[in-house]
Amino acid sequence: MRKLVVFIALVGMAGCKSAKQPEPDIHDLSQLITRHSEIMIHDITNPPLAARFFAYACLSGYSIAAQHDTSLPAMHGKLRDFPAIQKPDSIEKANWKLAALLAIAETAKKMQPSGNLLQEWEDNYIDSLTAAGYAEDMINASLRYATFTAKQVLAYAKADGYNKISNFPRYSSSNTDSSWFPTPPGYIAAVEPYFNSIRPFTLDSARQFRPQQLEAFKPQHGSAFYAMMMEVYADSADEEHKAIAGFWDCNPFAVQDKGHLQYSIKKISPGAHWMGITGIACEKAGKSFAQSLQAYTTVAIGLTDAFICCWDEKYRTNRIRPETAIRRYIDPNWMPLLQTPPFPEYLSGHSVVSAASAAILTHYFGDNFAYTDSVEVKYDLPPRHFKSFKAASREAGISRLYGGIHFMDAINNGLTQGDLVGEWVLQKTK
Repeated sequence: MRKLVVFIALVGMAGCKSAKQPEPDIHDLSQLITRHSEIMIHDITNPPLAARFFAYACLSGYSIAAQHDTSLPAMHGKLRDFPAIQKPDSIEKANWKLAALLAIAETAKKMQPSGNLLQEWEDNYIDSLTAAGYAEDMINASLRYATFTAKQVLAYAKADGYNKISNFPRYSSSNTDSSWFPTPPGYIAAVEPYFNSIRPFTLDSARQFRPQQLEAFKPQHGSAFYAMMMEVYADSADEEHKAIAGFWDCNPFAVQDKGHLQYSIKKISPGAHWMGITGIACEKAGKSFAQSLQAYTTVAIGLTDAFICCWDEKYRTNRIRPETAIRRYIDPNWMPLLQTPPFPEYLSGHSVVSAASAAILTHYFGDNFAYTDSVEVKYDLPPRHFKSFKAASREAGISRLYGGIHFMDAINNGLTQGDLVGEWVLQKTK
């Protein structure tokens, strides 16, 4: 009997050693992207810059995935100036999925001001792999692979021109009645006025998708511009409109007065919201690790190029915000439902990036992919259900009217520009 017990125990131990170790999956990828977003909230990263961070981090992971999954096209020759990513001398013991995750983390750690906070995620994740039976030499080989790849992508990022922006003259708004000026309560200076100067990923230029001409500034009663002011001013602000405006607020710059002090209200950026939607869609559709990483990367590229287009138009037209115009020409005591973000009005950035993201996600998941958006439940916003990504993007656009921070032509033309950018990104990266 004793011999039988020993035999059974040995068989059981052998079975444990031969059991397949859990592979990094979409859940791990989504958790990493979420942690990436949380650190941007911590840093109060502005929306265009957040998109840039997402894009380069995801490109590092994607580049490794593309070297191992033939369904993913390499980005060399597709993105502007993107290099042919090299492998380290030996990756024999590396797990490419683990290397892809670690490459995202390694890139984000180097780019973000508080990127070192990702080290805790990385340490905890590696500890969980060790506990699951991953060999130390495999983990180390994967980390070497990740670091080697991240170094190449970081060099590509450094050459996009963003580091030169700090040398540009301080932005000063035109002193005209139609010009944008900082708004209360923070009176924050213009954000990223030179974002159009950085290298796009797929665009021929920042002005490739110039929108329709904005409505002429004529604040007199009876003009088209006056009608747009009244449309914002007279919005019903019923409970549904308030819910929609609040759901899509995504303003990292919101501040609150309390006595003689002002407090920052930390919120997710528009791009981070759409990256979260991407994760929800991937998990619901049961996408593979490689497919999910492709969706995340393409959305992040689309977000960045959409911001480049939109910001070029914002600072070229430099149009007044509804808050300033309505107080000056209609009601000096009027307050928008949402706080006005610190940059010019035309186009609506949320409209542009939402439409671009929706076009990309529709390509990967279909035109009638219904989902529940729970991205901001952790920030006390209840989930909302959408019948499609495009329906969500249209709601994101109209939320800017309900919130009192955009005129209707900026929304409609922003959605059009975003559609064009999204389709262009898909064409260039396929």
